[in-house]
Amino acid sequence: MSRRVSEILLASVIAARATSYLFSKLILQGMGIFNLMAVRFLIAFALLAALFFPRLRRMDRRTLLGGAVMGALYFLTMAAELRGLQRVPTSTVSFLENTAIVWVPLISAAISRRAPEKKTILSAVLCLAGVGLLTLSSALGFGAGEAWCLAAALLYASAILTTDRLTHGKLDALAAGIVQVGTIGLLGLVSTLLFESPRLPQGGTEWLGILALAVVCTGFGFTLQPVAQRGTTAERAGLFCAVNPMVAATLGAVFLHETLTAQSLAGMGLILLGIFTASVKTMPKISCKRLRHTVQ
Repeated sequence: MSRRVSEILLASVIAARATSYLFSKLILQGMGIFNLMAVRFLIAFALLAALFFPRLRRMDRRTLLGGAVMGALYFLTMAAELRGLQRVPTSTVSFLENTAIVWVPLISAAISRRAPEKKTILSAVLCLAGVGLLTLSSALGFGAGEAWCLAAALLYASAILTTDRLTHGKLDALAAGIVQVGTIGLLGLVSTLLFESPRLPQGGTEWLGILALAVVCTGFGFTLQPVAQRGTTAERAGLFCAVNPMVAATLGAVFLHETLTAQSLAGMGLILLGIFTASVKTMPKISCKRLRHTVQ
C-alpha cells in the first residue's frame, strides 16, 4: 500500500471515530465505562471474527501477541478518555486528547535520541492550534477530568508509536487489528465484572448507539488503523489525530445544524495547512556554481 493510500485510509478511520464522543457521552448516562467498552468491542469482535475467520485461523503467534499489546494500550486510552468524558465537556476531551499530535514526535525523538525535523514540529504546532480553535471557546481549567484527558493523550501517543513499531514488522496487520478489538472487549468485560454492575443496553436509543459504536467506530475505525499505519510513519499518523475534531465539527454543522464560526473555520484551515506542510518535500539545495553550469 502506497503512503498516499495509507494516509487516506488513516484519515478515514479517524473520521469514523469522530462520532464516538457523542454516542459515548449519551450512553455513559446509563452504563459504566467498562460495561460500555465490553459490549461495544465484543459485538464488533464477533462480527469481525465471523467475517474474517479464515484469516484469524492462519495468524501466527507474533500477530496474536502484537494485537494483544495494541489492544491493551487502546483499552487504557479509552478508559482514560471515557473517565474524562464523565467530568468535562466533549470539546475539552477532544482538545486535550488530540495533544497527541505533539506528544508523538516528542516521544519518538526521545526514544530515537534524535531531534524531530523542523517541518514536523511546525506541522504539529499548526494542527494543535487548529484543534484548539475548533474545540476551545473559553479558558481551559485543570482538574481531575482534564488530568484524565491528558493521560488519554499520552496513552494515545504511546499506542500510535507501538502500532507503528509492530505493523512495520512481520505480522498480519488486519488480523492484529481484529485481535486488538477482541482484547479491548475482553479487558472491558473483566473490568466491568470486577468494578461495576454490568448490564445490557436498554431501549432502542442505547442499542442504536452501541451498534453505531461497534460497527462504524470500532469495526472500521479501530480494526483498520494498524493496516493504515503500516504505510506511513508514526509522526504523520500523529498529525492525523487532528482530523477527528475537524470531522466532528463538520458533522455537527451538517446533521445537528450547529454553527461553524469564523474561529472554527480558521481552525480547520490550520489543520489542513499543518497536514499539507508535513506532506511538502524539502527542496534540494543547489549551489550557484551548479546552477550556472545547468543554465549553460
